[in-house]
Amino acid sequence: MSDTPADVSARDLVVAIDGPSGSGKSTVARRVAASLGLRYLDTGAMYRAVTWWALEQGVDLADTERVAQLARELPLDQGLDPGTEAVSVAGTDVVAAIRTSRISAAVSAVATNLGVRTELVARQQAVARAGGVVIEGRDITTVVAPDAPVRVLLTADEQVRLSRRALEVHGSDDESAVDATRDQVVRRDADDSTVASFHEAADGVDVVDSSVLSLDETVAAVLKLVEARSGVRA
Repeated sequence: MSDTPADVSARDLVVAIDGPSGSGKSTVARRVAASLGLRYLDTGAMYRAVTWWALEQGVDLADTERVAQLARELPLDQGLDPGTEAVSVAGTDVVAAIRTSRISAAVSAVATNLGVRTELVARQQAVARAGGVVIEGRDITTVVAPDAPVRVLLTADEQVRLSRRALEVHGSDDESAVDATRDQVVRRDADDSTVASFHEAADGVDVVDSSVLSLDETVAAVLKLVEARSGVRA
């Protein structure tokens, strides 16, 4: 990628953010979107919504064809306002439901379903084509929005990511909380890495390592990259 900023307006800008579990993708992406006046798409919430929908209907997640069909039929309404999380399925608000440990433990079975990925990636690409959005998740910089003017791999050391996720889920990052979170983070990354690339930056993708950065510092680092790559300033 050239170091010369692209001629991009905020209205058309697409910022693509990839990264492993616990790297802070969602929080950072929301903050970046709000700072730039852009929309925000949490692609992970889409996979969680399919998981919730399948479990609610008693569908075996191992039935890949049936789950893929459910994804194609998914009556999903997902808000794109970075200040307000809004996700509903068939008119039911599932914002809290899709963040439960039940869904977290099951979502990899859906996220690694290639039929589901095909459907949800198509929906994500439709959002990207409209521009004016920060999109975060898996395969965003390489599959969903490979031509985005700003592509970032947000990463952090595994222990840091475990600590952050433990604080998020359990309200503590002591040894027991980290151990309780370890399987969810490490296993999900291992499972998801069979179908998505998010540990190594592809050509032209900038890396932000937040291991020793605060949230504010991480957001500032991404905003600096946005300005350098697109000319758009917060």
